[in-house]
Amino acid sequence: MSVVITVAQQKGGAGKTTLAANLAAVLAEGARVAVLDIDPQRSLARWHALRAARSTAPAITLSDLSGWRLPAEIERLRRTHDVLIVDSPPQLDTDARIAVRAADLVLVPLQPSPPDLWAAEGTLKLARDEGRPTRLLLNRAPASGALRAAIEVEIAQRGHARFAATLGNRIGFASAFAKGLGVTETAPRSAAAMELRALLEEIRGALG
Repeated sequence: MSVVITVAQQKGGAGKTTLAANLAAVLAEGARVAVLDIDPQRSLARWHALRAARSTAPAITLSDLSGWRLPAEIERLRRTHDVLIVDSPPQLDTDARIAVRAADLVLVPLQPSPPDLWAAEGTLKLARDEGRPTRLLLNRAPASGALRAAIEVEIAQRGHARFAATLGNRIGFASAFAKGLGVTETAPRSAAAMELRALLEEIRGALG
């Protein structure tokens, strides 16, 4: 059975595209993975171009079709791959709605700050309206601190589902992205790689 994971967040700087790329890379170790880049910045497509130049990296399919062709493209990629990861646009437009509607899981990364949590509300409402499951992920997060603790409390008070796994503010994620790779490929024994694999296990559990 194929799975669609839509990575969505309205606020810039939350690490949405880097997260999508790193998830695609770790999943490509044992599955047929496609990425769909419908963010106007097309950063994931640039990452993929770097990756495609590396003969040793497991292959990942890229599509950047959007607009009226998007629903059919999602279905095509779903049929031909085990996992499709969608890097959605930051604005809540028609493409974002289609990407959320198609998702088996909407993954919302946020840094532990009030603006990030406020920005996530629009995406969370869209997912609720479409009846799609969501999970928040603390990304680029410090190991501890008063602000992180306060955001965790606020997330719980609002009743939002959140992954227990978190991704730290680690240079390894960005360094791997700049090479067209994932952190599990460039530094498989690093703390960043262990965090990503812990997240992957929770994603698998959430997807059943």
